[in-house]
Amino acid sequence: MSYLSSILMGILQGVAEFLPISSSGHLALFQQFFNMENYEESQMFFSVLLHFGTLVSIVVYYYRDILEMIREFFLGARDLAQGSKTPPPPARRMVLLIIVATLPLFAVLPVKKLIENATGNTIFVSLCLLITGCILFVSDRLARGSKTAKNATILDALLVGLAQGFGTLPGISRSGITISAGMMRGYERSFAVRFSFLMSLPAVFGATILELKDAIEGGGIQAEMIPVCLVGMLVSGVVGYFAIHLVNLLANKGKFGVFAYYCWGVGLVSLIAGLVLK
Repeated sequence: MSYLSSILMGILQGVAEFLPISSSGHLALFQQFFNMENYEESQMFFSVLLHFGTLVSIVVYYYRDILEMIREFFLGARDLAQGSKTPPPPARRMVLLIIVATLPLFAVLPVKKLIENATGNTIFVSLCLLITGCILFVSDRLARGSKTAKNATILDALLVGLAQGFGTLPGISRSGITISAGMMRGYERSFAVRFSFLMSLPAVFGATILELKDAIEGGGIQAEMIPVCLVGMLVSGVVGYFAIHLVNLLANKGKFGVFAYYCWGVGLVSLIAGLVLK
């Protein structure tokens, strides 16, 4: 894999991870149709670094929220030990909502291999991109909600978490389906975006650990490829930071429909190409 390929993959990951167009679907199609040289040998390790780059971009963008949530987690543990019945502040409720939203991901673990195998199926990925387009098209037409961390319920978080489980499928946008699910549950648009990205932290971190374990066991880490992979990681992090800002702007303006047409276009083209080249 060349530095140019690494940079292109970093840009693709940074953009597609946060814009509602499915990073896993685009990376899968990119690999299938462009047949990148030597990518298979370092695929898993490179994937780990790309996801780590976007993980860091979330931490940097929302660092104030994260620091406040960490603080409230420990204060909440203290209050619980002391038997305090003081109503929890929004940041503490946010911690609880994210924990609940993460639980459905454990149901994905038994089918992890099936999902990984689906990544190599161009037809499946293309169909999932078409479904993502439909989800975004509908979300664009939802009424504006008013729920935030102050009044969002456990059921709301659980249903958004279920949507995140479906977002593990290649071609289904994790950000798109979780933001849409949040808006369907009456989340205020900016809160739906913030909740989607913050709830992705434990999911992406857990997936990164699992991928790193698989990469080490599979011998996919090659010393000579590390500098090239690190460039891709850096690019994905920088691009991802600006992509988060863009998603916030578009969600507030109700402009997700633009991405619906994009997903339909890419899904249809890749579906036809997959059928012709099969």
